[in-house]
Amino acid sequence: MSNPHPELTRPPALAKGAMRIVPLGGLGEVGRNMTVFEYDGKLLIVDCGVLFPEEHQPGVDVILPDFSYIEDRIDDVVAVVLTHGHEDHIGAVPYLLRLRGDIPLLGSRLTLAFIEAKLREHRLTPQLQVVAEDERVTKGPFDLEFVAVNHSIPDALAVMIRTGAGSVLHTGDFKMDQLPLDGRITDLRAFARLGEEGVDLFMTDSTNAEVPGFTAPERDIGSVLDQVFGQAEGQIVVASFASHVHRVQQVLDAAALHGRRVALVGRSMIRNMGIAADLGYLTVPPGVLIDQKNIDSIPAQDRVLMATGSQGEPMAALSRIANRNHKVDVGPGDTVIFASSLIPGNENSVFRVINGLMRLGAKVVHQSNAKVHVSGHASAGELLYCYNIVQPKNVMPVHGEIRHLVANGALAVRTGLPAERVVLAEDGVVVDLAGGRAKIAGQVECGYVYVDGSSVGEVTETELKDRRILGEEGFISIFAVVDRQHGTVVVGPHIEARGMAEAPAVFDGILPDVTAALEEVAARGNADTHQMQQAMRRVVGRWVSRRLRRSPMIMPTVVEV
Repeated sequence: MSNPHPELTRPPALAKGAMRIVPLGGLGEVGRNMTVFEYDGKLLIVDCGVLFPEEHQPGVDVILPDFSYIEDRIDDVVAVVLTHGHEDHIGAVPYLLRLRGDIPLLGSRLTLAFIEAKLREHRLTPQLQVVAEDERVTKGPFDLEFVAVNHSIPDALAVMIRTGAGSVLHTGDFKMDQLPLDGRITDLRAFARLGEEGVDLFMTDSTNAEVPGFTAPERDIGSVLDQVFGQAEGQIVVASFASHVHRVQQVLDAAALHGRRVALVGRSMIRNMGIAADLGYLTVPPGVLIDQKNIDSIPAQDRVLMATGSQGEPMAALSRIANRNHKVDVGPGDTVIFASSLIPGNENSVFRVINGLMRLGAKVVHQSNAKVHVSGHASAGELLYCYNIVQPKNVMPVHGEIRHLVANGALAVRTGLPAERVVLAEDGVVVDLAGGRAKIAGQVECGYVYVDGSSVGEVTETELKDRRILGEEGFISIFAVVDRQHGTVVVGPHIEARGMAEAPAVFDGILPDVTAALEEVAARGNADTHQMQQAMRRVVGRWVSRRLRRSPMIMPTVVEV
């Protein structure tokens, strides 16, 4: 298999008649999916999502793809194709449209309804073009055909991209549930037809490539929820993604069966389910839905709260409930259901929320102790079926961590595809398709772009390191006033520490050494305040490391008189 090399350089100019594929997110991580296709001087983007931060990225709200590769060519973008409405595929669109607001957005009816509502919050009016399965449209030099695929959200699409350089079939996120709740299966007949036509590059969802067999059908969850609802004594809280229409439908059905009322909790949950219901993708049983403001009028044993926060997000409803800073209270007799999969990297955050809920006395049901969720992604058996049906000339696994991409590539090889025809790329690795061969051509810069409040791209890795040091090691401030003329310390040094368990008196022993270091530097006559501050930093830093085994952030200040 063709692997990205750490010494890759910037790619040469694209050869005439070739197509270039540049993943700007989603390869090497689960999230911020975005791929740029270039042909005949024009660009097509497939998906534009966000990645949610991990614990080593404190203060970050979301992480965007790096748009720097296309910033200077934003006018060459002919369209953005959105395969489905999950945040890791549409969440970064508002930030992309800040570069150019009139880029056409193509997607299914539900997908575009979700993104339109999101863009309205950003005060953006997009150019939307609704497409459906079996539909074929042309954008610049790209001939696009859309194929129905089944996923954990309705209306997901794969896309066949035809150009003079060859054809690419991009699955988006998909699985092959043969008994889907909405009756909309992955169109394997279309996959077979496209395979007969010839697929030069097959870009396939890798998330579950390590999982053997087949992903269980969504219908299996209904009976488990029915059982959990039947055994619950108090109120029930169900946590899921705000866009998981199928899971919300199952919760509404279970609540109706057991005579319970349901309140949606969380702004995004209320918005998305309102859209889904208006468009007919969500069927609300009569009398089941109730406004959250009126939930206290319903006895605990007769109510269900459908909330966001299944990934342990600190500001989501469930985390705030666990921390007891939400209007909803959870206690003994209540049941909390985590009805979604655990995204890699979120384990500690989720387990912290689970422990907090159990500390309050709630019973917590999750994927590890009950079948309350099935994946929305194809497992190894389904991927093998697809490779055998499509029989592509080249394969490029997408959407997953490195281990997922490697496992997916190995599946393709097992079906008979030569190993050299499997391209294993990462974010920023450039792949060129020409003459029926897909090959790595180089690499472009592709870093993380952090959103922190209203700040976009201004937080750097250095600043995140400073935040981690502040959170883990503490902070020391040192202040002194130096008489420059006589080279003596006239005030201080004073040391203030924060985030450290030691009493202030513990630093008294180092103060003479700090004074001596300051006076030694000041006695040179030509020293400036920066040199004196660095002298204080070195003395205190060495002492704290040796004595306290800590590496805090040290902020020295010297005032000359």
